[in-house]
Amino acid sequence: MVDAWATPQQVIDITGTTVTDGQLLQAQSSIEMLSNRIFDDTSRIRTRDLYWLRKAVAYQAAWLKGQYDLHTRLDANQVQQDGVVANLTDKAMTLGPEAKWALQRCSWMRSRTIHVRSPFVDGQRGYADPLSDASDEQLPWTPTGGG
Repeated sequence: MVDAWATPQQVIDITGTTVTDGQLLQAQSSIEMLSNRIFDDTSRIRTRDLYWLRKAVAYQAAWLKGQYDLHTRLDANQVQQDGVVANLTDKAMTLGPEAKWALQRCSWMRSRTIHVRSPFVDGQRGYADPLSDASDEQLPWTPTGGG
């Protein structure tokens, strides 16, 4: 039994590709590095994120099977051959496209933007509408000085 977020049968079910335990371990290792999560901490990972990690490992295993000499490739951002230039992203040569899509759906890989609640926008109780004429009683006008 391989310690991976996907089993060989799940790889077949998800991708239609048969992989060996060795290929599955390579895919697991790639996804661990790129996701910044390890299999030993699986109990601390949410169910929804485990679903996407399983998909990522399955897609990565199927993609790895079709790659030639993946682990000794040069690190390149641009490749030119016969007048054709290809600009590659930082993970284009190491991560399958469907595995990338699955990883992007994990909760920690998404935007970290948070919404700060505002009494004026969110309509919290206890705060009046500052633009309403009725607010004048709660927020009395006072002169700022001068003479």
